[in-house]
Amino acid sequence: MFDSGVGGLTLLKSIKTLLPKENLIYFGDTARLPYGTKSPNVVKKFSLQIAHFLENVGIKALVVACHTASSTALNDLKKEIKIPLLGVIEPSAQKAVIITKNNKIGIIGTKTTIESASYQSFIKKANSKIIVTTVAAPLLVPLVEEGWVEKDVTRTILKEYILPLQKAGIDTLILGCTHYPLLKRIFQEELGRRVNLIDTSLETALYLKQLLIKESLVNNGVSSPEYNFYVSDDPNKFSLSAELFLGDKISSVNHIVLDEKSI
Repeated sequence: MFDSGVGGLTLLKSIKTLLPKENLIYFGDTARLPYGTKSPNVVKKFSLQIAHFLENVGIKALVVACHTASSTALNDLKKEIKIPLLGVIEPSAQKAVIITKNNKIGIIGTKTTIESASYQSFIKKANSKIIVTTVAAPLLVPLVEEGWVEKDVTRTILKEYILPLQKAGIDTLILGCTHYPLLKRIFQEELGRRVNLIDTSLETALYLKQLLIKESLVNNGVSSPEYNFYVSDDPNKFSLSAELFLGDKISSVNHIVLDEKSI
């Protein structure tokens, strides 16, 4: 799996829980983050580089753990990657369509994810009667990565972002960024229990499990799984941030430099 940074580790944590025997490889493109402010063409190029690197390592399935990459690069990746592949958009959008009671769904994510309209398009195709309200929240990711989840400033900014969602009367909110599960409690407190939160990390992990079962790729062995981490920038900084997302230390992180030859 790959993400622009450490956010995708929330998905890795969910996958570890649901598929405890699988060997997992994670690539964080920390030298080129954030993806959420970059153009779709640049995100596509970066995603293809990483996907080919991971494919060459010998993976059996690829998860695009980044919402921005899932919303802009997934179709391009499907054309070039020959193994089972999934992103984080479809699993979460499907769940939202199923559980909404008043047909009012909210989506909060990065600027690029929201502007791509990937979530909106999927939801509308599934049920044209659903009203979708979107909010781009560029300040939340750096606050989470700074470790400011419990700071008053984070709650204050989050409250500003969710105002349009509250005014729209949504009963379901897709947390459209892998960083947001760390803010799930604050979202729930501010929106109230009436609003169902869609944790994209959990929904994607469930979807991956179903996919591996369908393709007869589930590891049923008894050996202890291996977890390998690759980053494009400082491994030590990644290790420190990873503890926040995983709630545990990781043993080693490998530094990899990707360039045009990786495509």
